[in-house]
Amino acid sequence: MKQNVFLVEDEPDIALLIAHHLEAAGFSVSSFLSGGGVMQAAELNRPSLFLLDIMLPGGNGLDLCRRIRKTPKLSKVPIIFVTARTGEPDRVAGLELGADDYITKPFSPREMVARIKAVLRRYDRPLVQSRLSAGPIELDSEAMSLTVSGVLVPTTLTEFRLLEHLMRHAGKVFSRDELLDAVWQEARYVTDRSVDVYMRRLRGKIEQDPENPRFLRTVRGAGYRFDASPERAA
Repeated sequence: MKQNVFLVEDEPDIALLIAHHLEAAGFSVSSFLSGGGVMQAAELNRPSLFLLDIMLPGGNGLDLCRRIRKTPKLSKVPIIFVTARTGEPDRVAGLELGADDYITKPFSPREMVARIKAVLRRYDRPLVQSRLSAGPIELDSEAMSLTVSGVLVPTTLTEFRLLEHLMRHAGKVFSRDELLDAVWQEARYVTDRSVDVYMRRLRGKIEQDPENPRFLRTVRGAGYRFDASPERAA
């Protein structure tokens, strides 16, 4: 079956252009000119990926992204923003809400297709080790679940892969570039600033006090490490 992309773009000409190139690349496309009806359609037919414009009539893509990430059935579906807003605050806002990439207009259709495929490859890559645990944190790679003190904590798949990589190599310090290579791999349009955003999001989900983390430690001037024995940490 073809992978289905939900495209939410309010400019009909741009929507047609994007849909044409995606269909030529082997995807099926469900197009929406606004955010209305997207959630209902997605819950009936879960897409492989959301491609969202930020500026939409009657709302915006950031709000729609937030709703997707709060919906259990859709929370792990990858999201890419396509927008004319190029400022770093907009990019960071999208990442903070759980987006996987951010494509700015004007864009090359070939690059857009390549980046969609890169995100989907990251989602399809098999995880290693079934279960990892440290203190109250339990991560199950097969079930794609994270629990903290017995409570199920929703994550995006990128967050999940980042935490899984750090836990699997507990105690080892990784630079931002090393984490980009390990988690994002060929998607090197993602910057080291993105790693900081994702670490902040993960701390908010697993740490009792995100400002003074016990598990996800910053090693000044070097990068990050997962401390599996925080009670013995200096």
